[in-house]
Amino acid sequence: MYYKVGTIVNTHGIRGELRVIAITDFPEQRFKKGSQLALFKNELDAKPVGTITINSSRQHKGFILITIAGYDNINDVLKYKGMTLKVAEENLSANDLDDGQYYYHQIIGLKVVTEDGEELGTIKEIMAPGANDVWVVKRPDKDDLLLPVIDQVVKKVDLSAGQVTVELMEGLE
Repeated sequence: MYYKVGTIVNTHGIRGELRVIAITDFPEQRFKKGSQLALFKNELDAKPVGTITINSSRQHKGFILITIAGYDNINDVLKYKGMTLKVAEENLSANDLDDGQYYYHQIIGLKVVTEDGEELGTIKEIMAPGANDVWVVKRPDKDDLLLPVIDQVVKKVDLSAGQVTVELMEGLE
């Protein structure tokens, strides 16, 4: 299983740097020197077309610029433009997470219930608009519910039970 961490959107300069839009909470971990990432022609492909090893990375104007081990020329890396970067499941580490933090793939699909036991729906998407994440809950026969991921709302995340317990604050419904 692979999890998306970024998309290569362009080249940068002539020395083989690639401009990446990162989609990870751990860019310093995922793009550090020596990290191995799988390359996919597009996000929906099941099998990678290859693997790269990060040689260097740095922040630049909202992007991450990476170089790949063994490549130091723009002409060698042009073929990677538009490809998706994913991390293999075995390269995910629980050590990356603090207590009470979860990977997106662990949260999406969980059932959402109130403290009274009322089932609200299933988490279908996670948005990261700013200060805190927002979980999008798909509800049967109703509009999606947007839950801010804050202590006043999210009371318990039980991965083994596949369920999140929440307290709906006034105005959320």
